Amino acid sequence: KRGDAVIGIASSGLHTNGYSLARKILFEQLKFQPGDFVPDLHNTVGEELLKVHVTYGPLVQALLKKFNRAGKPDRVKAFAHITGGGFVDNIPRVLPAKCDVVIRKGSWDMGPLFQLLAERGGVDEAELYQVFNMGVGMVAVVAAEQADAALKFIRSQKHKAWLIGEVVKGMGEARVE
Repeated sequence: KRGDAVIGIASSGLHTNGYSLARKILFEQLKFQPGDFVPDLHNTVGEELLKVHVTYGPLVQALLKKFNRAGKPDRVKAFAHITGGGFVDNIPRVLPAKCDVVIRKGSWDMGPLFQLLAERGGVDEAELYQVFNMGVGMVAVVAAEQADAALKFIRSQKHKAWLIGEVVKGMGEARVE
């Protein structure tokens, strides 16, 4: 509902989307080879592209168990996995028709791969946020009054997380501003 908080949970890299564009940028435009060590990445290009996808299942279950108890109002309202389509296509799937989500750019640590792709890829910013997760692999929509507690809990579970947006009046859309 309007006023709910949107928490971004860190990705470990590309996860399962954006490899075609990332390969085009890294190998064709920037002329890297898989074994090239890139100081900005603190890694080789190949190792960066092969990073294992974060498994969010245990965290999701733990959040639901802690914040959504029988007989009490749910405090965790929704989750959206940020896959192909980025924020704009995935978050609306969990929104009521009269609510939008506003995601605030710069409210999370983007991570070196996404910084490199954004700074040197020559790709329109809107496309970056449509194709890549930009460092946020999952979002949780939580009651505003529980945002701090949820963030603290997520971090206690060894996940990086940030308050990245909010639910506002709208038409069932998500936008990155």
